[in-house]
Amino acid sequence: MKPANEIELSEVIRGANGPLRIVGGGTRAIGPLNAGEVLETGALSGISLYEPGALTIVAGAGTPLSEVEAELAKGGQRLPFEVPDLRGLLGRDGASTIGGVVSANAAGPRRIQAGACRDSLIGVRFVDGVGTIMKNGGRVMKNVTGYDLVKLLAGARGTLGVLTEVAFKVLPRPEVEATLTLDGLDPTAAVTAMAQALGSPFEVTGAAYLDGQVCLRIEGMAGSVAYRSAALVKLLGAGWDVADAAHSAKLWSEIRDMTPFVGKPGAVWRISVKPSDMPQVLATLNEAQTLCDWGGGLIWARVPDVNDAQAVTLRACLAALGGHATLVRASDSVYATTPAFHPEPAGLAALSASLRAKFDPRGILNPVGMG
Repeated sequence: MKPANEIELSEVIRGANGPLRIVGGGTRAIGPLNAGEVLETGALSGISLYEPGALTIVAGAGTPLSEVEAELAKGGQRLPFEVPDLRGLLGRDGASTIGGVVSANAAGPRRIQAGACRDSLIGVRFVDGVGTIMKNGGRVMKNVTGYDLVKLLAGARGTLGVLTEVAFKVLPRPEVEATLTLDGLDPTAAVTAMAQALGSPFEVTGAAYLDGQVCLRIEGMAGSVAYRSAALVKLLGAGWDVADAAHSAKLWSEIRDMTPFVGKPGAVWRISVKPSDMPQVLATLNEAQTLCDWGGGLIWARVPDVNDAQAVTLRACLAALGGHATLVRASDSVYATTPAFHPEPAGLAALSASLRAKFDPRGILNPVGMG
């Protein structure tokens, strides 16, 4: 099913007799595919408003992400949160949609400075699980429920409603960027260096650790970037190299899109922890290739795709630390016994169930695994 507009979408959902699997571009689903009839949102497409002076863009949920980014580029602007392209990592084709970005609350390395997708999202329109058209936030949208639906819908993966339109605040594109790198650091030294950089006044927009190397990005006007790069090197000490704009852009696109893992076998975890806990989590993993982003707060780990892909050990470690892990890629045999999403604490699980009962009382929207 591919409804042509919001009214048709409402009618489809209202008349549904069973589960619906919500599909935008089909590029961001995690875990086994949800049960149910496929409901595509690709026809809900098009940019309805772009005001560069107001730093605002509004688009249909089915609008390709590339179309949104191209339009913003014409105005010298961009989405603040640096959307990752995980098609290579997940073995997907198709075109990512802006609604899918919101549903996954996607965000790349710049999250440490600009926040996640939900932090730039200012308005949504969607259809809930009984077919009611709802809206919240934005320039002319009104809160009709008492909930902050803008925050709730971002990251809900279609379980609370099917997005039809999204509105964002955007930011100017920086003039240049540069990246400081230092090799040969162990995890403890790396997280210390990243914390020192992020705690400085020099506006670091990327802090990552891979293959023993720390990478720190600075963006902005050319003169400012040159000054802040030099000042950061002085603060951190000798030994840092400074990559120019071209090399910096290539490096961060590879970190953003998980290029080091593409084409390599294994299960892949996406782990969220306090940055200071990064060394302990890395020590827990066996035979792992890792890439740490967000100053150590986000760990990507590629491990052998056997048994439970180290889920029991990893999640026990994270339970003690207050983190969580999502199994974003694995074989069917691993997924058969290992949930893709981290088990929720009892209180949070009850709250989540209550919200889903409110917005989807029949439980028909992406009901299995939230993939």
